[in-house]
Amino acid sequence: MTTTASVQVYTTNYCPYCTRAKQLLTKRGIAFEEIDVSNDDEKRAWLVKTTGQRTVPQIFIQGSPIGGSDELHQLDRSGELAKRLAAA
Repeated sequence: MTTTASVQVYTTNYCPYCTRAKQLLTKRGIAFEEIDVSNDDEKRAWLVKTTGQRTVPQIFIQGSPIGGSDELHQLDRSGELAKRLAAA
């Protein structure tokens, strides 16, 4: 499935969960924007304020946070990921 939905993945360059999330999106043919926050304290602070989470990845679909890699994989398994992207 190829989509034009707006998907952003906030990552760091040393995060295996980020790699796992990006691999799933790539496997599903879902285009995404990767935003590396490894050395960006301002963006990291924004993520914490926006999501309440200090971990990466943090994934957004159409500007709404869905969580991290585990949540992305759960959405994929349940079919909800495809539904959200189709509705976007």
